[in-house]
Amino acid sequence: MPSITKLALSALAATTTTFATGINDFNCKSDSNPVVFLHGLGATYYEDINFLQYWLQAKGHCTYARTYGAYDGFPFLGGLKSISESAPEIAAYIKEIVAKTGKEKVDLVGHSEGAFQSLYVPKFEGVSHLVDKIAAIAPPTHATSFAHLYDLAYVLGNTTREVVKDVLDLVGCPACDELGPGGAAILRLNDGEPIVQPGNKVTIIASKYDELVTPPSTSFVHEDGVTNRWIQDTCPLDPVGHIGEAYDLNVWNLVKNVLDDTPDRKFVCLLGSPGK
Repeated sequence: MPSITKLALSALAATTTTFATGINDFNCKSDSNPVVFLHGLGATYYEDINFLQYWLQAKGHCTYARTYGAYDGFPFLGGLKSISESAPEIAAYIKEIVAKTGKEKVDLVGHSEGAFQSLYVPKFEGVSHLVDKIAAIAPPTHATSFAHLYDLAYVLGNTTREVVKDVLDLVGCPACDELGPGGAAILRLNDGEPIVQPGNKVTIIASKYDELVTPPSTSFVHEDGVTNRWIQDTCPLDPVGHIGEAYDLNVWNLVKNVLDDTPDRKFVCLLGSPGK
């Protein structure tokens, strides 16, 4: 992002944290569900969607986040481990939040891999009864070609696809492989059984200009009761791409509408906020 955007975000964070209780404050009180934030691939709890957390704290929400899928001794990159390893971490954290806050349910907000996890964890980790609303920002629900890079993986068919898998495992990012076409986590989530679990209210938020989760429509879940929302359907002039979705004020307002159960609340759209 341009430095001016970073400065603007820093100023916004300073303003909002004046009223915020802090991340993982189990003494935080709110009439709303605790909100659990799930970061994207290669990110951590203190980056990616942390500005959105501060903003929502200022709006009266209690927020919680933890880095998942990181290797011991190297906590600076999360979400790298196999989805089958990181999903139980997230489920355990959801249980901890429910126990410590005394609330019956949490809401989930995820971006990218975190958005995928917001769908995957309730389905497979036995915590769907503890989850109420889910705002999934750009999940690679049905696999992503990662800006069409995976098209190269199939240049010689399944043989080269297996080579790519082995390389990604070798460099320590099995999640990179599992979220691509034919990846293990993708196949499991789309196993023929409903993705969305009973009692979970899911909204998928995606940008038509997402350049990393490709094609962008791969995010959507076509099941009863699921809301699939293009950012541009609400804010037509917003050019936001994948990384920018975490910092985009229009996206933040769409997430707030999900958490507040006010899907038709109007807000002023900002052009390029902050865009790509």
